[in-house]
Amino acid sequence: MTLLEAKPGATPSPREITTKPRISDQIFRGVVTSFGMSALVILTLIGTFLAFRGVQTIHTIGWGFLTNYNWDVTTSETGVVTDHLGVGAMLIGTLLVSAVAIIVGVPLSIAMALFLTFYAPQRLKAIFISIVDLMAAFPSVLFGLWGFFVLMPMATYWAKLLNHYLSWIPVFNSPEPFFERSPFIAGLVLAIMIIPIVTSVSREVFAQTPLDRIQAAYALGATKWGVIKAVVFPFGSSGVVGGAMLGLGRAFGETVAVYTVLNIVFAPNWHVLFGSGGNIASLIILKWGESTGAETTALLAAGFILFVLTLLVNLTANFIVRQTLKSGK
Repeated sequence: MTLLEAKPGATPSPREITTKPRISDQIFRGVVTSFGMSALVILTLIGTFLAFRGVQTIHTIGWGFLTNYNWDVTTSETGVVTDHLGVGAMLIGTLLVSAVAIIVGVPLSIAMALFLTFYAPQRLKAIFISIVDLMAAFPSVLFGLWGFFVLMPMATYWAKLLNHYLSWIPVFNSPEPFFERSPFIAGLVLAIMIIPIVTSVSREVFAQTPLDRIQAAYALGATKWGVIKAVVFPFGSSGVVGGAMLGLGRAFGETVAVYTVLNIVFAPNWHVLFGSGGNIASLIILKWGESTGAETTALLAAGFILFVLTLLVNLTANFIVRQTLKSGK
């Protein structure tokens, strides 16, 4: 029998194809899922606890808790406690400080994201990105101390200049020449703190710009800045808005840095340069150590208001960024 006449070997049995994951994959998926669900459960428990205390406060004080400007707790000789509690002034301060942070921090973040995406040399790009990401890991108390000892003297001079030349605008007017520890300085500190968040999101969105659109713009004779204006900005505008809202959520909930550089006063202040104001987070850290009874419950209700504001802002920002990256618009 020749080699050509040899009988073929036995046909191997077909391999079974299955989509069932391996045991190790199932264990890893279960561990990851449990950790993710635990974060959701913890967040839900925190929100439920704060909501329960918040409802108690609203039921006792009424909706005036959101509009009253006073935070007074007095105890008489007979032990009767009289309280006039409201977070209206702190809500105004929260909005004012956060507005300054967004107005100053977002343009700087967009400029930094454009530099890292289109202008930075490749050798230095990774270093700059690492520095920006490292800023997000700094403790807020370091930002507060830096703002108090380093930024405040310079920012006070800037505040005087703004008041001198723009005092005809009500928000830049000051009832008294007291510019230290103002919402303007607190907003500048928060602007530095939100730069890593907004820069990271903006850089990720700018990097998703379709290459064919960029090349088509260059083929039509556009400069790099022309490409950024005509292609990159329209494509990434929604993502930048989402990143700015994430930064706004960080600004809403910041505590130690604002408490360090802001003069906490329980009075409404719409003057950004005047050294008076506060925010809800600084109210909680200021009053928590000495609070008892109804005041503690009111502080928890203030925390619930801050929780709701931050949660709504972050959910909206995540939705905008996710839709931007998904649809490519």
